[in-house]
Amino acid sequence: MKLQRKNRLRALSLGAIAVTGALALTACGSDDNGGKASGNASGSANASSAKCDGAKGQLLADGSSAQKNAIDAWVKAFSQACGVQINYKGGGSGAGVTSFNQGQLAFAGSDSALKPEEVTASKKVCSGGQGIDLPMVGGPIALGYNVPGVDNLVLDAQTIAKIFDSKIKNWNDPAIKKLNPSAKLPDLKIQAFHRSEDSGTTDNFTKYLIATTPANWKYSGGKAWQAQGGQAASGSAGVAQGVKQNSGAIGYFELSYAKDINTVSIATGAKTPVKPSVESATADIAAAKVVGTGKDLSLKLDYATKAENAYPITLVTYEIVCDKGNKADTLPATKAFLRYIASEDGQKVLSSNDYAPIPDEIIAKVRTTIEGLS
Repeated sequence: MKLQRKNRLRALSLGAIAVTGALALTACGSDDNGGKASGNASGSANASSAKCDGAKGQLLADGSSAQKNAIDAWVKAFSQACGVQINYKGGGSGAGVTSFNQGQLAFAGSDSALKPEEVTASKKVCSGGQGIDLPMVGGPIALGYNVPGVDNLVLDAQTIAKIFDSKIKNWNDPAIKKLNPSAKLPDLKIQAFHRSEDSGTTDNFTKYLIATTPANWKYSGGKAWQAQGGQAASGSAGVAQGVKQNSGAIGYFELSYAKDINTVSIATGAKTPVKPSVESATADIAAAKVVGTGKDLSLKLDYATKAENAYPITLVTYEIVCDKGNKADTLPATKAFLRYIASEDGQKVLSSNDYAPIPDEIIAKVRTTIEGLS
């Protein structure tokens, strides 16, 4: 009887350990802060080829909500392969860079490259080194809209700028009618949603407006929203939810958040308006140039492209990490995770989650840089 009781207790203990382990792996990818949980990311991530290389423990990261659906898929696969817990908050690019430069994170995600003053601040936490930008995720910034009876909508830069600057206030405005002569545009007030917090998505969206229609967008740009009016929401998921729930709404967010939401085709000057897609974003990002110096790999994108089938409102999300002076206890896991997401297997995850992989020539430089992190 005693032996049977011991066996039952041992079985219960092992079961509890298994459940605890499963919960831990789930938890590390489910702190969505307004984004999607890892279990909701589409496509399957394969980390069977991940080189764990002594990776262990936990990593804390924060930043871009644009890449959160990709990070969730990566974390789920990597955690299963290497046993490392990664908590990525996805609180926005501004929060990520700030926390990284305060020494709170193993790495940060940002949809904008580090500014000179941010690089200077990083030197205080990167002993003997500095923060660098590693391009890891590409993708289109979709303009999602909720206009009853309108399934196909075309806008150009000038009209988009006027909508988000509260100069065009109704969906049956003559400027919108001119671009959509066959659409039944309702007499409906426009509700333009923007990000409430500092956001790299905002930065890239407004860079597009500044590059293409400066006469209609006279703001300096940056991560903080500067135009007057409109509705504010937190994170890409918050903006997408606002659009989905409000008739007459329009907002900007990454394509991976545009599930069951109609998206705008952009009239760029090409023969036909361009719809946001992995393929059309890849066509634009393929023309990006590395402008970073040293180990920094920040890119310059062409927001004013008129190339056929090239979607102009794109972004690249960078993983920000110290080139030298990373914390010894998190360096092995940080390198292993970055190595995996930059790998061929890691980049394959992007397309199935509505992101664009980084072009081969650039991702090759990223891989080499990761191996040299210290």
